[in-house]
Amino acid sequence: MTSAPLLTKPSLLRRRSAARAGQPSDGRTKRPRLYALDGMRLFAALSVMSFHWTAYVGIPGVWQGVTPKDVLPLVNRVAAYGWLGVELFFVISGFVICMSCWGKRPGEFFVSRVVRLYPGYWAGIALTSLVVLNFKQFARLGAGDGLTASTILGNLTMLQTPLGMRHVDGVYWTLWVEMRFYLLFALVVATGLTYRKVVAFCGIWTIAAVLAPQAQIPLLTTLAMPNESPFFIAGVGMFLMYRFGQNLLLWGIVGFSWILALTRLDSIQEVYVNVLGHTLSWNVMAAAVTAAFALVLGAALGLFDWVQWKWLTVAGALTYPLYLIHQEIGWTLIHYLLTRHFSVQLALVTALATVLVAAWLIHRLIERPVSRLLKNALDRSMATLRRVSDEPVPRKS
Repeated sequence: MTSAPLLTKPSLLRRRSAARAGQPSDGRTKRPRLYALDGMRLFAALSVMSFHWTAYVGIPGVWQGVTPKDVLPLVNRVAAYGWLGVELFFVISGFVICMSCWGKRPGEFFVSRVVRLYPGYWAGIALTSLVVLNFKQFARLGAGDGLTASTILGNLTMLQTPLGMRHVDGVYWTLWVEMRFYLLFALVVATGLTYRKVVAFCGIWTIAAVLAPQAQIPLLTTLAMPNESPFFIAGVGMFLMYRFGQNLLLWGIVGFSWILALTRLDSIQEVYVNVLGHTLSWNVMAAAVTAAFALVLGAALGLFDWVQWKWLTVAGALTYPLYLIHQEIGWTLIHYLLTRHFSVQLALVTALATVLVAAWLIHRLIERPVSRLLKNALDRSMATLRRVSDEPVPRKS
């Protein structure tokens, strides 16, 4: 399937009017880039970073007596909810993955995910391992324990969780969640994406996620992801609104997912309460989740079409490498700066500037060129696979 031509201005206005009015669209027209989503992704990454740097303060061997909780109490209280940026990531991912693979063959979907995820991820593993292993005196206590060649190699596959290996950096747990979403969605892509099939996918996944906790079948729970699935499903539903216009069925998918997401908050927050050492307000968490849904939904309905700041594209590009390197490297750098008598505030600002520059360098010097080379090689591989698959099997004489 070839991509449709860009919208002319009158056509774009008609599409926006149809989406806002709930009228169906043919879904064949390419929409302009959603710069607002890039901004949301950066906000989500900074939120998670704020949690790790200014709320998750009980990190052995990092803080030198004085912590952000003592110096920046208000920031510390707000950042205690920064982990909810991950949930915003998941909603955006549901939207973007559905959008980016519409009209693509399964092979193209596979290639797009590999070239998007792995080059930056490999760079993050290499840099984090280098820092943690060579600056153990400043790294979090235990950060280098078990970080063997075997563990690092296992992490390169992005399958360290099912392989039973530790993460090089703790934030990588979300990548296994994303991988499972891609696996499930690939099944729909393999049959040919249509509006009807994606709606059915949302419904079937929702039912599986609701049943999984009671069924107590490990494989079903692993695939259904009861805690995370409502966010992905909502994002997919929002994309269908964006492409085909609103209707009651799609509002039902998004609304039902929102309710399920709120019901899963108690389960999701347990790990964060344990590391924070204090309770979290359900009302605040519910408000943050609702805001995450509302932001992406607003983008889907065209409420942020006025945001045309092209610098947000760069911000969005930095989000992934920033997310990958901010935790262990950030803690190591903060510890180093504090031992050099930096104030907490100055250490945090310096660390932020450093990881932003590092993220930009990873994007420019590694992600872009490696992704291009990898895509070209994989495209040739897929072309060979299609050509050989189409050749008749010679009969034996």
